Amino acid sequence: MPTARQFGTPQGPAVLSEVVVHSNPNANLRIPPYSSNAPLASTHHHMGNNRGNNLLLAYKTLGVVFGGLVTSPLYVYPSMHLKSPTEDDYLGIYSIMFWTLTLIGVVKYASIALKADDQGEGGTFALYSLLCRNLNIGILPSKCMDSNSKVSHSSGHEGAKDHSRLGKFFEKSIIARRVLLFIAMLGTCMLIGDGVLTPAISVLSAMDGIRAPFPSVSKSWVEALSAAALILLFLMQKFGTSRVSFLFSPIMGAWTITTPLVGIYSIVQHYPSIFKALSPHYIFHFFWRSGKDGWLLLGGTVLCITGSEALFADLGHFSRPSIQIAFFLTIYPSLVLTYAGQTAYLIKNPSDHDDGFYKFIPTPIYWPIFIIATSAAIVASQSLISATFSIIKQSVVLDYFPRVKVVHTSPSKEGEVYSPEINYILMILCVLVILIFGDGKDIGNAFGVVVSLVMLITTILLTLVMIMIWRTPPVLVALYFFVFFVMEGVYVSAVFTKFLEGGWIPFAISLILAFIMFGWFYGRQRKIEYELTHKISLDRLEQLLSDPSVQRVPGLCFFYNKIQDGLTPVLEHYIKNMKSLHKVTIFTTLSYLLVPKVAQHERIVIDKLGLKGVYGCVIQYGFADSLNLEGDDFVSLVTNSLQAYKKDTDPEIEEILDLEEARRSGVVHIRGKARFYTGKSCSWFDRIMLAFYEVLHSNCRTALPALGVPLPQRIEVGMLYEA
Repeated sequence: MPTARQFGTPQGPAVLSEVVVHSNPNANLRIPPYSSNAPLASTHHHMGNNRGNNLLLAYKTLGVVFGGLVTSPLYVYPSMHLKSPTEDDYLGIYSIMFWTLTLIGVVKYASIALKADDQGEGGTFALYSLLCRNLNIGILPSKCMDSNSKVSHSSGHEGAKDHSRLGKFFEKSIIARRVLLFIAMLGTCMLIGDGVLTPAISVLSAMDGIRAPFPSVSKSWVEALSAAALILLFLMQKFGTSRVSFLFSPIMGAWTITTPLVGIYSIVQHYPSIFKALSPHYIFHFFWRSGKDGWLLLGGTVLCITGSEALFADLGHFSRPSIQIAFFLTIYPSLVLTYAGQTAYLIKNPSDHDDGFYKFIPTPIYWPIFIIATSAAIVASQSLISATFSIIKQSVVLDYFPRVKVVHTSPSKEGEVYSPEINYILMILCVLVILIFGDGKDIGNAFGVVVSLVMLITTILLTLVMIMIWRTPPVLVALYFFVFFVMEGVYVSAVFTKFLEGGWIPFAISLILAFIMFGWFYGRQRKIEYELTHKISLDRLEQLLSDPSVQRVPGLCFFYNKIQDGLTPVLEHYIKNMKSLHKVTIFTTLSYLLVPKVAQHERIVIDKLGLKGVYGCVIQYGFADSLNLEGDDFVSLVTNSLQAYKKDTDPEIEEILDLEEARRSGVVHIRGKARFYTGKSCSWFDRIMLAFYEVLHSNCRTALPALGVPLPQRIEVGMLYEA
């Protein structure tokens, strides 16, 4: 495969530094498969190659990854509804929290889930894309990997060439694939809901500490102060987190160190034998005595593992060893000691249960702890807000969410993004949650639903990865699934009893988001199906151009095409009505692959299609890549690569002259803007869903501004698709 030389701008190297050119007169416009021989342009694995880098990254993870998890002691006990608790009750509760942290935190996430990365990226949607890439079970045709593509499997696990029976079932069953997509969408929506609830409950619980030294301060003032702090936090998002991320880690480091020290002090002062509760028999005794009441308390204890999903979802920003080092050496011991200290204090002072986290803080260090706790709560909020931006970006580039503005706030970190629309929506929702549901227990109930459901969805997807990709022995798969599905299923059953007491909040948020995602997905699927059915072949294009009434007008045209194997039906609509086509036309496809990053020399692929002045261009991107090209840079990159390909024969020299002349005559970017026509034959479901899709499509951003195409060079060609 001949490769053009590198090109750069006067200010520095171009974002897409190389272009691959195919000379293929018999090309059928098939998008070239992503090469497995080219290394993915991912840096986070290389960053962890030595111990020094891993330790530095482990330090940085404190301010980004573990904010939600390590601040959970602020609201776990206050979220429980205890009636005259006894010593044995507290020992049972602490035993439940210890084994929850150990099994879910240590075993499931830190030891297993981190190995299920999709080329370094983690999270619910990355698990789904991993399954789609390896098994060809995606729904949207434009998002599926080419069957000839052989992208390496994640985490060093070599998938077998022959798919398992379960894998073949998913490939054959459209219903199973849609159920899998629904599960992935639900997990994604719940994580976004987490981005609303985490800032609300963290900041509200931290601010509530001001009422202890100042009893005259009402809850309304605490809610107002919390809302003001969150508004300020959201207004700062446009500056990006890179400027302050290094400052976050000392705050979280201080919190991670001070709370277990206070916990040790509390253990020594109040109940030195607290660690006898590590024996699981205290759990059985607790449920034996408490019965239904003990089961209902699980809705509060599940909050001790809050933020564990971020441990997996933020994998793309760091390395697996760095996250494991930070978790095993600091976070896990800190939480075990902090909860032990809280429990020891409450055993001796059960009447203080409803007074919150600050009650067990010694008076001499109250204010320093309050300041650290408030700062840590804000940091914890930042981690979930940033994670929400990343999730939205992944969903947008995979075409499962309407296009919104995504700004890259760091020139060196592709994963650091900011979306103005999403940011202000999150801000409004967070403030509303605080002002309407100011009671921490109601928000805690809502939070419990999010935490437990996301964990359960991750367990299901991880089980599928074990069976269909890793080929884990059935006994180990059964053991994993039984332990975690039963454990998390019990948690889910408990939190659902709080549905009317705040638990409906995440469902309302997730339902709205899921309806938006499904409506967009359904409309995109129907549009792609229509375009594949009515696509234009090269032979048909040659027939259209052979019509004497069709003229080749001067200029260079980038005609945007969304079909993998053929040309959009908008092209025929355009040629028949305009009776013209530019002398040099480059059919351009934005192809988002189910890989996090595409190597630079594979980003732009150009085909010579065999017709005079007609070329095919594919811009390949992964969901962690950036589309920060300027329009002129893109044009220069493509035209220069064509000129540099070959200059030996007369026809090729003539092509170069035509290309230069066309560019001097003017550049235009044409995209189709199709709408659905729903006739009387359409079902009521199609009428509703396609009408909703049209509303979303009319109000979302186009793909061309993402490439930096100047407004005067854009042309939209309208066409009606019959549904």
